[in-house]
Amino acid sequence: MKVAIVHDWLTGLRGGERCLLAFLDLYPDADIFTLFHVPGSTHPEIDKRVKATSFFQYLPGIKSYYRYLLPIFPLAAKSFNFTGYDLVISLSHAAAKNVNVPKEIPHICYCFTPMRYIWDQANQYFGKLTPVLWPIITYLRKWDYLGRKRVTRFVAISKFVAARVRCFYGESSEVIYPPVDTSWIKSTQPSKCGKAFLYAGALVPYKRPDLVVEAFNILKEELWVVGSGPEEKKLRAIASNNIKFFGKVSDKELAECYRNSRALIFPGVEDFGMIPIECLASGRPIIALDEGALKESHLGIRFWLKTTRQPSESTGVFIPQREGKGEGKEVEALVESVRYFISKEAEFSAASCIKRAQQFSVTEFRKSWNELLIKLELPPVIKSTENDTVNTAMVG
Repeated sequence: MKVAIVHDWLTGLRGGERCLLAFLDLYPDADIFTLFHVPGSTHPEIDKRVKATSFFQYLPGIKSYYRYLLPIFPLAAKSFNFTGYDLVISLSHAAAKNVNVPKEIPHICYCFTPMRYIWDQANQYFGKLTPVLWPIITYLRKWDYLGRKRVTRFVAISKFVAARVRCFYGESSEVIYPPVDTSWIKSTQPSKCGKAFLYAGALVPYKRPDLVVEAFNILKEELWVVGSGPEEKKLRAIASNNIKFFGKVSDKELAECYRNSRALIFPGVEDFGMIPIECLASGRPIIALDEGALKESHLGIRFWLKTTRQPSESTGVFIPQREGKGEGKEVEALVESVRYFISKEAEFSAASCIKRAQQFSVTEFRKSWNELLIKLELPPVIKSTENDTVNTAMVG
């Protein structure tokens, strides 16, 4: 089969680009189409497979302002020609799903999420400008909604995202969890004690690293913060002496942080969440918000309920939701969760964490993808590498 893979843009190696690498492993001869591409920012395997870009590619310094071009995303997305291809796969969180694919060519959308900028989080992205931009947002919503007709089959990265696809597009989805390569992480021994709690990920508002820092200012327990982003300067300014910032780290350094942590703190609402799965693969539990896709992957203890699972059978602790009660209540909920974890810390099992992480392996992803292809009467893929791995990225 001649396969085209559409990706929104290629400016860094994050979760979406890791999925792209996994698809290139399934389809090593596939061509990549993307709105624009910054060579050297992702991975050599991606760089050499880029076939076509939109006119965005020729705009000087586009990487620093492409988000402001949102109103002309429709024009850029329709500039690709897929004549001669047997299958189009779009990996989409923005415009990729809305490309013009001839009706006779199957188009599978592997949906990371419907575009948050124009649907449920417009206010968070545009703030006070939202009323002024509302005519443009309305136009883009109509374009994005009509774009669903260009998709043969939606595949969501989680049940949480499938619900969003159903809500905004009125379409059902298959659910195929992203492949999480953990071959670079060596699991710890069950008896080994961690040294500090860990926050790992981009330091951006929606991941709520501010809650983590504020909670550990109260707890006075040692905390490692791994990652970088626009919130870093502010977080460093408010952090107490028990909090250490590592900035951007390599895979090897991140694996060491996982293995030596007491637990990963993850208070954001995630569409999937690769970092928690990586941490579980190291044998370390997680403390994560009881919301979003982590409710699917994390076998956490809801300690505020009378009936719950035992620590030895769980992968850590959930943070209770405290919506509508102010940020102070959110910090309080996180502090309670960490204190509960500390009270049961010795009872958690590394084996349980590792076993759960294996449910999101490259092997499981490939198996699920082949089942989908058979259902759609398309040829299944053959494993293209001897090792069941995909390449990984740096946190930051």
